Amino acid sequence: MTTTISSSTEVSSNLTRGAIAGLAGGAVFGVMMSMMGMIGMIGGLLGEGMMGNIPVSWIVHLIISAIIGAGFGFVASYVGPSLGTLIGAGLGYGLLWWILGPLIIMPSMMGMGLQLSGEGIANALPSLWGHLIYGGITGFTYHWLTNR
Repeated sequence: MTTTISSSTEVSSNLTRGAIAGLAGGAVFGVMMSMMGMIGMIGGLLGEGMMGNIPVSWIVHLIISAIIGAGFGFVASYVGPSLGTLIGAGLGYGLLWWILGPLIIMPSMMGMGLQLSGEGIANALPSLWGHLIYGGITGFTYHWLTNR
């Protein structure tokens, strides 16, 4: 069963729940990135001088997580309210953002060009798990926020 959006208040609520859920997923993903020594790369999105700046990288990462989460809130309003459906949608959303983020957007912003070659994809594989976990947690948290 799919749901439809009936008012601007409902749209705002979906986006807000999505942003909060995205922060939850982003926090876990950020810890994983920190443990792998990768979080400092995110600061590089603001320029080469910010590469390796951990506090700036965390702030940028959480802002991106909330924005992407808000997008999930929009998508989630159309996929159905069940926990399984939202976690599944979150996993798919995480996979989509793994393709868009480390393979297309981030390397393009950092002057490396698209990373869609076999080597580029292989280099980005460690972050695939993080993106999937981000999506799963975002879907779970969105469900929890919607049904609490």
